[in-house]
Amino acid sequence: MDFQLSPRAQELRERLRRFVREEIEPLEPLLAERRRREGHGADWTRWTPAPETEALKAKAREQGLWNLFLPDAQLATGLSHVEYAPLAEEMGRSPLAPEIFNCNAPDTGNMEVLWKYGSPEQKARWLTPLLAGEIRSAFCMTEPEVASSDATNMRATAIADGDEIVINGRKWWSTGIGHPRCAFVIFMGLSDPGAPRHSQHSMVLVPLDTPGVKIERMLTVFNDYDEPYGHGEVSFSNVRVPGTNLIKGLGRGFEIAQGRLGPGRIHHCMRCIGAAERALELMIRRGLSREAFGKPLLQLDGNRERIADLRLAIDQARLLTLYAAWKIDQVGALKALTEISAIKLAAPLALQRVVDEAIQMFGGAGVSEDTPLAAMYANARVMRLADGPDAVHRAMIARVELGKYAPPRHKEPA
Repeated sequence: MDFQLSPRAQELRERLRRFVREEIEPLEPLLAERRRREGHGADWTRWTPAPETEALKAKAREQGLWNLFLPDAQLATGLSHVEYAPLAEEMGRSPLAPEIFNCNAPDTGNMEVLWKYGSPEQKARWLTPLLAGEIRSAFCMTEPEVASSDATNMRATAIADGDEIVINGRKWWSTGIGHPRCAFVIFMGLSDPGAPRHSQHSMVLVPLDTPGVKIERMLTVFNDYDEPYGHGEVSFSNVRVPGTNLIKGLGRGFEIAQGRLGPGRIHHCMRCIGAAERALELMIRRGLSREAFGKPLLQLDGNRERIADLRLAIDQARLLTLYAAWKIDQVGALKALTEISAIKLAAPLALQRVVDEAIQMFGGAGVSEDTPLAAMYANARVMRLADGPDAVHRAMIARVELGKYAPPRHKEPA
């Protein structure tokens, strides 16, 4: 296997790195202060994008730092997953960065779904404006009434009725649905309860202004509404959309979900690693600049050993994620499920560990908005639930590992 970046990917990474550190990171405290002063909280109808981020999006697009995630040379940069992974790491240094480069979830996942599985008409209506950054989208899968760690529990329905699909149910944690430019959602629902377990569900494109779609509320994450994106609870009451809005076909929902989540986890995990690198950098600078009991903080209470352990944790998570990216490039996401589950465990845990130690180094400042550490910690903890909780990924890895030791099955003689 080879993780060496192409000259083009190396050049993109250097330009992206400068952009993040020189243009985006200095903007963070300004926008945080404005949100404290002018934020609209639960009233998502008043949320607006920051003009500064809109200006940076135009600048990023002019510089060719746009849609870097999509491995299609005609529509985007055409980078492989191994090439894109270090770029995602650079974006992970700032929560503002992914959208500025049009590489933010859930839009990246939805764009990949449309790119891989969408019809020409679906691509023209939804993928083209998403790639242009003209609209945003959301993904409606998780439900409040069931244990959504087992996606086959879904009760919301998407039933074919003549030339239409009728949608009913309630979804939540629909990230991005509060954004004023959110134009549609991808809805996953039960279509045929009598079909095999993983052929019962379908995915449907639902414009947000369709009658019967209602945003019930925005949910807080560690008491933060994540304005202007939000994480909504949404009800669907006898929502009717044309049958042409069905993606791929009835019963193809799980197939599409696996194809969507694999690359997206590479993105998430590399962003976790980028955030961990920034947290470690902040921790070291703090430890070198502050003294206690007559010594720099880094010379107290095993802090140097902690720095070494954190460096190992970050590098291990990075290598594991690059291996998963390489395997997706070689054989596809559906044949790299163990590796994808492994990074989903390792990367957020590494970030949470690094940020926790950095907060200790900063003391009270570490849990305030004076540093990005509190937001990083919340993100790390949430990532251990998003796209499946830790326990599900451990079960997946263990099942594959135990299968290596199962006795061979012998066919009965005819």
